[in-house]
Amino acid sequence: MMKHEIEIEFKNMLTYEEFQKVISYFKIKKQDFIKQENFYFDTPDFILAKHASALRIRCKNGIYELTLKQPHQDGLLESNLSLTKKEAESFIEKQQLPESAQYVHDLLSSLHVKSNDLHLLGTLTTFRSEFDYKNGLLSLDQNFYLGKEDFELEYEVKDKWKGKAIFSQLLDQLQIDKKPAKNKILRFFEAKYQNLC
Repeated sequence: MMKHEIEIEFKNMLTYEEFQKVISYFKIKKQDFIKQENFYFDTPDFILAKHASALRIRCKNGIYELTLKQPHQDGLLESNLSLTKKEAESFIEKQQLPESAQYVHDLLSSLHVKSNDLHLLGTLTTFRSEFDYKNGLLSLDQNFYLGKEDFELEYEVKDKWKGKAIFSQLLDQLQIDKKPAKNKILRFFEAKYQNLC
């Protein structure tokens, strides 16, 4: 069964120097970074992306999760489903959705897309350190995809307005320039599109 939640998060792109500044400020150690792999899917004509939606499988610590992200007035509606390794591999390799992913089936049908219309666009690997910070979850990411590397700071919260103020205050305190970040999948799409041109 899929679990649904509203994701409210603030993101900021970082330079390598700013990334190191955050590591130093929070005393983050190398072993605090956990590797996660994101496998992104869409149709050849990017129907999901055109509807501001995204579909991925994430592998972290040997645990697989299918996630569908859709627009929501307060952020993103995130629908998650735990997968076995076999189910994940079946979807990655053959785009076969498990029966438990009925919600994804229904959304695809509403867009006139069949699961076998989807294909794997590629993989984005993230090394993430995350920890509680002022009633939210702060994540520091180093990302690798399509020959690119980037760095970002994310702050996930329950209260949009308090979270925005706290995140802004933290960036000011660390003297980090405000550089709003697009979602990882959008950056991935843009990089893939550039590579195709």
